[in-house]
Amino acid sequence: ELLYAPQAERYDSFRERLLRGRQELIDQLRFPPGGHLVELGGGTGHNLGYFGQRLACVGRIDIVDLCPSLLVVARRRAAQRPNVHVVEADACTWQPEHPVDCVYFAYSLSMIPDWRAAIDNALAMLKPGGTLGVVDFYVSEPAPPAGLARHGRLTRTLWPRWFKHDGVSLCPNRLRLLRERLPRHRLQEHRAPVPYLAGLRVPYYVLIGEKPDPAPIIAPALGRGAPALEDPGEAPILSARG
Repeated sequence: ELLYAPQAERYDSFRERLLRGRQELIDQLRFPPGGHLVELGGGTGHNLGYFGQRLACVGRIDIVDLCPSLLVVARRRAAQRPNVHVVEADACTWQPEHPVDCVYFAYSLSMIPDWRAAIDNALAMLKPGGTLGVVDFYVSEPAPPAGLARHGRLTRTLWPRWFKHDGVSLCPNRLRLLRERLPRHRLQEHRAPVPYLAGLRVPYYVLIGEKPDPAPIIAPALGRGAPALEDPGEAPILSARG
């Protein structure tokens, strides 16, 4: 709050030029007509604008954030939108009353200290088959899995240090965990220009995944041995680089 209160009114102006991929994220979110969506770390509610006319098809969207000064701006944005609700709460612990259709993080996961708890909480509130979407900065592992972007030493050193001053943590671990928890997903890896740093481009990703259905247990036949577990298999991973 001490960091964001003085800049709450102009918080989105610089971020608009830096945070690429939010429109792509929102465009790819899947939810049924009248569905319930949650944005964790929603800040000022700026990302509502990327829904365009689709926002009218949303039954309810909860904007969850811990920062009161940013939520003042979010409440103004939500004032004429009866399907938008602003919630002052911790993204790691807040839960809706009922499971939801879609949860997304837009450049918030890298600012949440206990990001593993935030991912677990997001998955816990999703219906089976629901959509989890993330767009955020990152750096790759030194030797990433085949088919994924590999960043050089300079990229893996420069950007974590540069963003650390603003409370943003860049690492490969979030993307790795997301891919593990969401076997069915689409991943796009890109780089974006950085204002005032000519020629430099920071890596970011857009990931859309589907919460797995719980694997059903197949009862053993009478008189046989231990029960067998149905193997759901692993869905193909779709990856694109920009």
